[in-house]
Amino acid sequence: MTRPSNEAEYLARMVPPSVRGVDRRTLLRGALGVGALLGAGGLAACSSGSTSSSGVPTGAVSGTVTVGSNQSDAVPKAAVQSVMDAFAKANSGTTVKINTVDHNSFQENINNYLQGSPDDVFTWFAGYRMQFFAEKGLAGDISDVWKNITGMSDALKKASTGADGKQYFVPMTNYPWAVFYRKSVFKDKGYQVPKTLDDLNALGAQMKKDGLDPIAFGDKDGWPAMGTFDQINLRVNGYDFHVSLMAGKEDWTSPKVKKVFDTWAGILPLHQSDSLGRTWQEAAQSLQQKKSGMYVLGSFLAQQFTKGAEQDDLDFFGFPEIDSTIGTDAVEAPIDGYMMSARPKNEGAAKKLLEYISQPEAQLLALKADPSVIATNDKADTSGYTALQKKSAEFVKSAKSITQFMDRDTRPDFASTVMIPAIQSFIKNPKDIDGLCTSIQAQKKSIFGS
Repeated sequence: MTRPSNEAEYLARMVPPSVRGVDRRTLLRGALGVGALLGAGGLAACSSGSTSSSGVPTGAVSGTVTVGSNQSDAVPKAAVQSVMDAFAKANSGTTVKINTVDHNSFQENINNYLQGSPDDVFTWFAGYRMQFFAEKGLAGDISDVWKNITGMSDALKKASTGADGKQYFVPMTNYPWAVFYRKSVFKDKGYQVPKTLDDLNALGAQMKKDGLDPIAFGDKDGWPAMGTFDQINLRVNGYDFHVSLMAGKEDWTSPKVKKVFDTWAGILPLHQSDSLGRTWQEAAQSLQQKKSGMYVLGSFLAQQFTKGAEQDDLDFFGFPEIDSTIGTDAVEAPIDGYMMSARPKNEGAAKKLLEYISQPEAQLLALKADPSVIATNDKADTSGYTALQKKSAEFVKSAKSITQFMDRDTRPDFASTVMIPAIQSFIKNPKDIDGLCTSIQAQKKSIFGS
């Protein structure tokens, strides 16, 4: 596999010739579907706006359009509300009903939700997980919406495209994963940004002497630690191997995978203890309270920092180099946005809303409420970006290889039913790497078929 030279080439590879199906019983970790949590949604009237040949209303729309949202934390929830309020104001006959569900419950039960009584529009992610639901016929074709979208790169369009060549997703924001820290702490303590793994270990040892937890860590919800695995695998084995491993094409008992876990085990003592009982928000708060020195997470952790001086004190660096022949040119930058259900009750308003979400004005409204992420529309005015946003945008732009995230780059069932318990098992007992990898490989075969 040759390495893509830019983001566009990587995202193009995310459109496979086919996406395997999956039994819903193996996908879900809980029996309660999000459809039950959300309810059937409000009754929706037909759109009153005239319809263009593309199927998207050209004028104002009316009736109720429902939105299923996984943005349950206060800051992103406010961002969603501001965008939906603006859309409703622009379409005075339209009511937007937002059904917000806890982020993890939404993701764990998305399959049941989409097969039940989903909302007209719902929050989701670009990449493999979008393609999966499109292939299963659980998402609506919005290719006609894309005919009216401007300011989105070809790379973003490819990330929104299913295996059949149709579009099913509208990107709204993205953000980098990196190692975050407070500038004031580094300045006061005289810490230097580590360039290599040896530097990181030395810095961690000094932070311990200074009474800090070197690396904030919380994996109560199962998915945050996936990001650490991704970072280490990208540095130990490189981009090509990582995406191949996520696609089920590599053996989890190989020396390359074992080296990832072995490397992680070596720095695990630098992490906060008792991480399985701590949420990512609580871990981020320890960084905010200057009890921890660093945190490997997405830039959304800024949501736990007060706007202004506190957020201005937040900075980050790419995960340090482990192998000089591989370097640090690969980063993770997940793309968030919205999809339409397969049979929306108010299709006209749903498509009009998705078109609105793609526009820079709507994205800037979201960023005003949540400045921890960056807009996907290249026409968005970045003059008001915070220093963190400007650095995030440049960090993503300068990367030679970009991945999404483990639970977005691989099959949903493999991520949720295999990797979450496997990584948590590793955190509990990092000494049995051989047994761990053997178990993952056996389960991987049953899911991927090879």
